[in-house]
Amino acid sequence: MRIIELTEKEKANILERLLKRSPNQYGKFEDTVNEILENVKRKKDEALFAYTKQFDGVEITADSIRVTEEEIAAAYKKVDTHLVEIIRKALKNIREYHEKQVRYSWFDSKPDGTMLGQKVTALERVGVYVPGGKAVYPSSVLMNIVPAKVAGVEHIIMTTPPGKDGLVYPVTLVAAREAGVDEVYKVGGAQAIGALAFGTESIQKVDKIVGPGNIFVALAKKAVYGHVSIDSIAGPSEILVLADETANPHYVAADLLSQAEHDELASAILVTTSRELAEAVSKEADHFIKKLSRSEIIQKSLDSYGYILVADSMEEAIETANEIASEHLEIMTKNPFDTMTRIRNAGAIFLGEYSSEPLGDYFAGPNHVLPTNGTAKFFSPLSVDDFIKKSSIISYSREALEAIHKDIEDFASAEKLTAHANSIAVRFEK
Repeated sequence: MRIIELTEKEKANILERLLKRSPNQYGKFEDTVNEILENVKRKKDEALFAYTKQFDGVEITADSIRVTEEEIAAAYKKVDTHLVEIIRKALKNIREYHEKQVRYSWFDSKPDGTMLGQKVTALERVGVYVPGGKAVYPSSVLMNIVPAKVAGVEHIIMTTPPGKDGLVYPVTLVAAREAGVDEVYKVGGAQAIGALAFGTESIQKVDKIVGPGNIFVALAKKAVYGHVSIDSIAGPSEILVLADETANPHYVAADLLSQAEHDELASAILVTTSRELAEAVSKEADHFIKKLSRSEIIQKSLDSYGYILVADSMEEAIETANEIASEHLEIMTKNPFDTMTRIRNAGAIFLGEYSSEPLGDYFAGPNHVLPTNGTAKFFSPLSVDDFIKKSSIISYSREALEAIHKDIEDFASAEKLTAHANSIAVRFEK
């Protein structure tokens, strides 16, 4: 990995380079995505079937688009029972973590006859998109479905592209059933997002779409936002390790590569105050790459978006971490808890040398659907809050309104909204 002395100029160059990976930079695909969405909106199932044949090489019909109970039962037979048990253990941790996020309605009554409150209501229908293609991600199935279930969503449907055999990956189906999905459909890509957003004869329109996907899925979610809600427009995966001279270079290198293996656009960055650690991590990374199965992808990722940055002080290192606002931030310093208190921007923060990023991906419980491309400055991880909506509650008695009605009328008149003022005034006409 390249080692760079951290300067303001280098920091600016790196930030600019990282931001180029954002889905917002891939406008050349938008016309294709918009055409797919428009066809799905107009032709519904007919378009879904045609695109599935074109992109996935699979014939689906109204009779076969939905996964059957028999297919789910067959999937369980194909998945190792030990893996099923691991999924259940992870599921328990994820559920228990998200149960602590549950919000409740509240009401505040006063003796003067006023009552104010907030009514919390779960979304009625949510669509979960699960990628197919190069890799299988049952962990993402759990992370997207569980908070929706905990929030109380009435109906959760999942879409995922079928394999060449016309079936959904067995482990994806098992994870979906264990998490509590209601329906699963064999359709992927931008066409699946269109079906969830607009509805077809087979797939009912949802209120919100969540889940990761390729650039076409990301752009489709961006395009349908407003017709439905979405979780976010996710970019490539990222990790930033913040370390001092006490960090173990063997661990640091392994953790950096754990994200670089996702794809060639993934980013892996070490920011450290120790030149000695920087050189040791670079050597360790080279050693690991030689024996890892996705070494070609890892090397391309590191060549393009991998950096070891050497800072003059921990204050400068922390400032850099806050500016990059990484999806995953590992802190390997002498006192990681103290360092964490000075972090403002990160999707998920991992403290200490035994809190490796994959712990969060699979098992610990916090959600691994996280803000990317610097959006951790203003976005949060996927949570129960993403699957609820809030309504304000206002109730005034005549006596309570009478005490302040003139103030409201004067305020409305100041804005020249006489009908607003009149709506209050008529209640106190002689």
